[in-house]
Amino acid sequence: MNTMKLGVAVAALCAAQMAFADERAVLEHYADIAAAKYADSLTTAQALQAAVDALLADPNEASLAAAKDAWLASRVPYQQTEVYRFGNAIVDDWEGKVNAWPLDEGLIDYVDASYGESDENPLSLANVIANPKFNMSGAMVDASAITPALLEETLHEADGVEANVATGYHAIEFLLWGQDLNGTDAGAGSRPATDYASGDACTGGNCDRRGEYLKAATELLVSDLEFMAAQWADGGEARETVLADETAGLTAILTGMGSLSYGEQAGERMRLGLMLNDPEEEHDCFSDNTHNSHYYDGQGIQNVYLGTYTRIDGTVLSGASLSDLVAAKDAALDAEMKGKLDVTMAALGEMKAAADAGFAYDQMLAAGSEKGEALIMGGVNGLVDQTKTIERVVSALGLNGIAVEGSDSLDNPNAVFQ
Repeated sequence: MNTMKLGVAVAALCAAQMAFADERAVLEHYADIAAAKYADSLTTAQALQAAVDALLADPNEASLAAAKDAWLASRVPYQQTEVYRFGNAIVDDWEGKVNAWPLDEGLIDYVDASYGESDENPLSLANVIANPKFNMSGAMVDASAITPALLEETLHEADGVEANVATGYHAIEFLLWGQDLNGTDAGAGSRPATDYASGDACTGGNCDRRGEYLKAATELLVSDLEFMAAQWADGGEARETVLADETAGLTAILTGMGSLSYGEQAGERMRLGLMLNDPEEEHDCFSDNTHNSHYYDGQGIQNVYLGTYTRIDGTVLSGASLSDLVAAKDAALDAEMKGKLDVTMAALGEMKAAADAGFAYDQMLAAGSEKGEALIMGGVNGLVDQTKTIERVVSALGLNGIAVEGSDSLDNPNAVFQ
């Protein structure tokens, strides 16, 4: 081989090694951000657990408010982890334990008389808190001790019904706020602190068992988050899986971004509720925190692309990113992707600001609310549009076989009403 040919070969080898190294660095930083997000989710869940313990030790409106605030704070880092779904099997297999929704709250506790029995769910009014024994599929279940094991192994998705959500953030949310009976008017759930009181001060009945359920649910949430945080730490299964194959790892990143953007958030979480004008389709329906959930889902998509994450203590993580890889291939496409993410976040920010100022997400869903529809559709349109560019990024990086989650409310809206 002459000197010129050798030089070309070495240059090609160096370029290939640089591309490999860049992809590896991107995947390592992607895993680092996941580890930080799940660690922050765990820390805030532990703070929620402490607030719940304080509530149960001394039930009053102040301790209930503190527990609610802790729940709201716990949602901020957790929602930013949802971009790790869809592409990472270990997250998908686990996620339903901690963030499943919507739920038939009558499975857990008392509900308003207007709630009604569900034809699809025989346990929709089981009220485990009031009933230490109940019938499930023709067999009696002993629920005299409300434990994490009962919630996880017996009640959650009982009878194979997805609406039987017995664990996770939303079961805890219901136990703190109670039902939101305001429809598309302003107002969240209004459970009184006396639902956890003792003796004659108890409202709602079975206050001791309600406390046992809340305690068990928060304990289970913490243990579930401990598990997932460990999967992304050094040597964890999720981290090792992502790092094992650069192409599969990049595919996981973009599958998560595209599927959360399109089918999950734009479709199932936003467009569907607006089409039905149904507050029951809100993600955080008991607390009226849905605007924040949508905002931080969007934030999670953006920070994975940019390789940045602001931790709950204010520390900013920054490093090798998907944006870097795309810019090296096509600088204009990278600029387009970043611009569309900015447009989406501006729209979600406008929706969040309106809700924070008193125009609740419930009200945005009301039939005939032009302002509400504009705010929600601003987010939907941004998410749908950015997904188109995500698909172009997939092509630019030479990745194949990426399947983005769809949604009838976007792909086949007539089917929603059939």
